[in-house]
Amino acid sequence: MTSDRSAGLAESARALADGEVTSRSLVEAALARIEATQTSLNAFRIVRTEAALAEAEAADRELAAGVRKPLLGVPVAVKDDMDVAGEPTAFGCRGEFPPVAKDGEAVRRLRAAGAVIVGKTNTCEFGQWPFTEGPAFGATRNPWSTEHTPGGSSGGSAAAVAAGLVPAALGSDGAGSVRIPASWTHLIGIKPQRGRISTWPRGESFQGITVNGTLARTVADAALLLDAAAGNHDLDPHRPPAVDALQATRRDPGRLRIALSLKPPFTALPARLQPEVRARVVQLAEELSDLGHIVEEADPPYGQIGLTFVPRATAGLAERVREAPFPTLLDRRTRDAARLGGLLGGVPLRAARRAEAVLHRRIGTFFTTYDVILAPTTAAPPPRIGALLGLGGLATDRAMIAACPYAWPWNVLGWPGVNVPAGFVGGGLPVGAQLLGPANSEPLLISLAAQLEARLRWHTAWPPEHAVTDSPAA
Repeated sequence: MTSDRSAGLAESARALADGEVTSRSLVEAALARIEATQTSLNAFRIVRTEAALAEAEAADRELAAGVRKPLLGVPVAVKDDMDVAGEPTAFGCRGEFPPVAKDGEAVRRLRAAGAVIVGKTNTCEFGQWPFTEGPAFGATRNPWSTEHTPGGSSGGSAAAVAAGLVPAALGSDGAGSVRIPASWTHLIGIKPQRGRISTWPRGESFQGITVNGTLARTVADAALLLDAAAGNHDLDPHRPPAVDALQATRRDPGRLRIALSLKPPFTALPARLQPEVRARVVQLAEELSDLGHIVEEADPPYGQIGLTFVPRATAGLAERVREAPFPTLLDRRTRDAARLGGLLGGVPLRAARRAEAVLHRRIGTFFTTYDVILAPTTAAPPPRIGALLGLGGLATDRAMIAACPYAWPWNVLGWPGVNVPAGFVGGGLPVGAQLLGPANSEPLLISLAAQLEARLRWHTAWPPEHAVTDSPAA
C-alpha cells in the first residue's frame, strides 16, 4: 500500500496492522497534503504537525509490539468545535483562544481506538450556516470547484476528506451540518442518533439539536469511524443502545418500503427544489427500485415542525455567545440571533422541547408504512464563495432556507440520517440525497447506503487534481 490520497480509513488500518506501512509515513503524507492545499482549500484551522508525528511514532511502537486497535496509527481530523487537549477550540470565531486541558469524549474515544488527530478543521462561526467562511480564517473551498463552498458548517472536514487529505473526519450536525457538506463534496455523511457520539463536555449541544457525525468517501469508512467515536460519558443525558455500524455495511438490507419525499418541510420562507437536483434524486430512487425496493412518493407529516426548531437553535446559540471570550468580535448576525434566543429561551423553549415527543409519535407513525425516507439533502448545488458571507440576517436566512430546507427536521427529532452522493449537476458540482429513518435506525440506513454504493461505485470519482492544488484566483 502507498500513502497517497486514495487510501481509505479501513484500508489504512489494515495496512498498518499488516506491517505494509508505518503510521509515521501515513501521517507525514497527510501533513504534506494539508500543507500543499492550505492556500487552495484552507480546510484546517489547526494543524498538529509535531504532536501528530509524535503520536504516529508512539503508534508505530505499539504496532511493532503486537498491539491491535481499530484505528491504530491512522490519521484523521476533527472539526474545530471539538476539544483536543492542548489545542484551542475557537469554533469558527475570531480571537486568541486558550488551549483546553482535556479531550472531549468523542476525541478521547478516537484516541482510544488508536487514531492520530492531525488537525482541527474549519467551521463557520458557531456552526450556524451552510458555508465555511469568516474573518477568523478566510474561506474554505470545495475540492470539486474552488470557486464554490464545500458547505457548512462541517465544511473543513468535508473538504479535507473529499480532497484526500485525510481518509475520514468528524463533523457535527445541528441543521444538516454533516449532511449538507457531504452532499456538496460527494461524500458519505452520517448524522447518527442523538447521543450515539457524545458531545461531552456538553451533555447536549444547542439544546439537543446538534450531534457529532462522520464524513468519509465510503460507507464502510464512515461506519468504522462512527464505531470508533461512538459511546457515552458517564454524565451524558442521551444514551442510545449500541449498534455495530461496520457490520451493517456487510448486511443485505432486505426488500424495503421507501418513501420518496421531495416536498420541503414547513419553512417560514419560500424554498423550491431545483429541477437538476430533483432529477438526480429521482434517478437515485429509480436505482433503489431496480434493486428491488418498493419506492413511492410520500411526505412525512411534518406539520409546523419549524416552530420547534427556532427556539432550540437560537437559545443554544445564546448559550454559546454568553460564553464567548470576545463577544464584540462576533458576526452581527450571530449577536442578533443570540438576542432572539434570549427572548425564546423561556416558555417558547420549554414548549419546543415538550413538542418533540408529540413529533416522535406523529412522524413515527409514518414508519409503520415505510421503512426509510429518501429525500434531497439540499434544494440546490453549492453556492459560490462569498455569496452568503456579506448578507444581513434576514437575507442570510432566506438564502440558507432556499438552498437547504430539507435536513433540519431530523435534528429536532434526534433520529439518524445518511447523506449519499446523488451525482453531479451543471459544471460538475456534487449534490446528495438523504436516507432518513426512525430512532436508532443507523444499521438499516447504513446497509441500504452500502447496497447503493456497491451498485453505483460513487467513491471511484475524485475531484480534479488542479482544483485541489492550485491557489484560487484573487
